[in-house]
Amino acid sequence: MQNSFPLWKNLLVLIVFLVGIIYTLPNLYGDDPSVQVSSTRPAKLVQEQANQIESAIKAAGFTAKAFEFTDGQVLARLNSADDQLKVADLLRDKMGDDYNVALNLAPTTPVWLRSLGAEAMYLGLDLRGGVHFLLEVDMDAAVKQAEERYNDDVRLALRNGKIRYQSVSKDSGFIKVKLNSADDKPAVLTLLGKDFRTLDVTEPNEQDQIWLKLSEKEVQDIKKFAVAQNMTTLRNRVNELGVAEPVIQQQGENRIVIQLPGVQDTTRAKEILGTTATLEYRLVDVEHDVQKAVEGHVPVGSRLYYERNGNPILLDRRVIVTGDQIVDASSGVDQDGRPSVNISLNGVGASKMGKLTQANVGKPMAVVFIEYKVETKLVNGQKIRHKQKVEKVINVATIQGVFSNRFQTTGLDSPQEARNLSLLLRAGALAAPVDIVEERTVGPSLGQDNINKGMLSFVVGFALVVLFMMAYYRLCGVFANIALVFNVFIILAVLSMLQATLTLPGIAGIILTVGMSVDANVLIFERIKEELRNGNTPQSAIYIGFEKAFATILDSNITTLLVAVMLFGFGTGSVKGFAVTLIIGILSSMFTAITGTRMIMNWVYGNRRVEKLSI
Repeated sequence: MQNSFPLWKNLLVLIVFLVGIIYTLPNLYGDDPSVQVSSTRPAKLVQEQANQIESAIKAAGFTAKAFEFTDGQVLARLNSADDQLKVADLLRDKMGDDYNVALNLAPTTPVWLRSLGAEAMYLGLDLRGGVHFLLEVDMDAAVKQAEERYNDDVRLALRNGKIRYQSVSKDSGFIKVKLNSADDKPAVLTLLGKDFRTLDVTEPNEQDQIWLKLSEKEVQDIKKFAVAQNMTTLRNRVNELGVAEPVIQQQGENRIVIQLPGVQDTTRAKEILGTTATLEYRLVDVEHDVQKAVEGHVPVGSRLYYERNGNPILLDRRVIVTGDQIVDASSGVDQDGRPSVNISLNGVGASKMGKLTQANVGKPMAVVFIEYKVETKLVNGQKIRHKQKVEKVINVATIQGVFSNRFQTTGLDSPQEARNLSLLLRAGALAAPVDIVEERTVGPSLGQDNINKGMLSFVVGFALVVLFMMAYYRLCGVFANIALVFNVFIILAVLSMLQATLTLPGIAGIILTVGMSVDANVLIFERIKEELRNGNTPQSAIYIGFEKAFATILDSNITTLLVAVMLFGFGTGSVKGFAVTLIIGILSSMFTAITGTRMIMNWVYGNRRVEKLSI
């Protein structure tokens, strides 16, 4: 018969609808505000530690819905968001740096649904609440840091190659090498061509000088690496903050978007994300006079620094190890009860530290704390952001014996500073300073208000479409409405299976799809009515209506799909969220409007003689 599907096609459509319902169900269950505790070390939590956490929460007077201990992690389900924040603060104070305390919204999805892999969609920042940061990477600073590294590397290479030189200095974007004799120039050029191919070599008029400059390709590579490395570091820092479902994306060439759903403490988030803090270990120069250096006569191989109390100190220009060679750090106290940071180095750093301490037992070594700060000043009525590199000696200690991969750094002002510094060192140093150029905070109540308004607009729009289809197309309109309901289920199911993050633009995409999805049915029904007016039988009109309208439906949906794909390809953030829901909605609406509606009409009209259609 013309208007009947084979059994396999009916079963396929029903299976798709059933899967859509099953994977939509988790979104109907709520979430419990929860606190999740895990270890920052390779070793996972054990049952005894889980019991201690549970006892600490109960002793503080908080009542939890449930405690779950799975895969070395503790999840405490609480009754309110207020209790969640208080319990998180309590556990952070008690557990220390060895444990990661994260705020979470634990779904209440039944076990049988979770066993099928059915999980609810994540809620975006505008629906759950939280903070949004737009960070700008200082590309000029990244290039300057690279020039400083090359400056030191060239000096070291000349020294290792036993080529005598007067000076190696950085000036106006050039690394200027001044030799003792022009006769050494061929040897230097050979060395540079072998080990420094990324530098462009210029020979000025002075015969005893060689100027080096970063090539354009190297500059571009440095900038790309700075953004990529910063994204990795920021992701590690977010993990240390304990944020569930963060969004960290690159925007343009030098900007990074960070969204932290559920975070309300913007001060701590800014402090951790925006701080470019690291350490350098250098030997103290005890051979030269500090006062002469203060007056402007700094020795060639030394640099003038200042301690936290303002006292000047001379340090060796050569850096022993830096923050990027630190693989682990944890805060604690030293034997005198002062705040400290326990440092673990990688193989390269441990080797350097071991060799230096072995050769310099009894000599002082300093720890330099480096931080980039941004100050906003009013100049001629305009806000000017000024970046400043702050370098302070936080500790000077005599090398008592040989050590390499593990040691302790003291000289910090407070336990909180020690905790923050250990967190930053664990997460890694930023490859270049970042500046927070935009900041937005969405409160939980505003997020809930967005959800309520989004749901209201969806319900009203859906109801109007349903009423119109029923009033205008009668029983056939009811068929289209049933297909529309399944279309919504399929969209939500696909988003849930993809574990997509639902945002307000995403809700807008779903609402738009609700209106667009009945367009196909309108085209089909109008073609059926036209065939009936031409004198065709109802069965023939149904068949021709679906067959002839398909090309028009395909054309109109392909054009919309192309625009949605372009939005996804070139858009960022919320635009991508809108595009994703629109793409899924277009594809699912074609399936439900054409196949789903036709299957229902086949069931009602296909197997009997029909005199008149309710259309």
